[in-house]
Amino acid sequence: MQQIYLYMISLGWLVFAHPFHLSLTEIKWNKESEQLEISQKIFWDDLEIALSEYHKEPIDFLNPSNPQKLNKQIEAYLLTQNKIWIDEISVTVKFLGYEIEEDAAWFYLESEKVKEPSSLKIKNTLLIKNFSDQNNVVQVYFGSNSPKSIILGKGKESGVLSK
Repeated sequence: MQQIYLYMISLGWLVFAHPFHLSLTEIKWNKESEQLEISQKIFWDDLEIALSEYHKEPIDFLNPSNPQKLNKQIEAYLLTQNKIWIDEISVTVKFLGYEIEEDAAWFYLESEKVKEPSSLKIKNTLLIKNFSDQNNVVQVYFGSNSPKSIILGKGKESGVLSK
């Protein structure tokens, strides 16, 4: 009986260690470069699971045996999970790199040159196949105004934000 209590307590601790699945995406239009600058904060342990499933091989995000290969794997995953349109025209985005910050990592992308958007259609399917409770918060900064936000997740993978 005592073992059952210990088992339940240990399971309860796991639930509270990482009780939610969330990513944050910030999109800003840079007037000087005429590009969208995209930053995404993702829990690296969740991303490791998604990358492993996506590429069908075990991936060690913090200690990769081949860092160049990991960069290519991250790039392939992020570019397929993120889509942006301005006036129904798809925007081409490229992966710049990432940096690790404690239990999460920031990933950086930028668009080709685009006109200043008055609205963006965004599709963000990060981690949705891996976690049924995944929510992806997207914030778009139109000029110097406060950001406009939308929460995307299972069943609502895309949305439109306007000035």
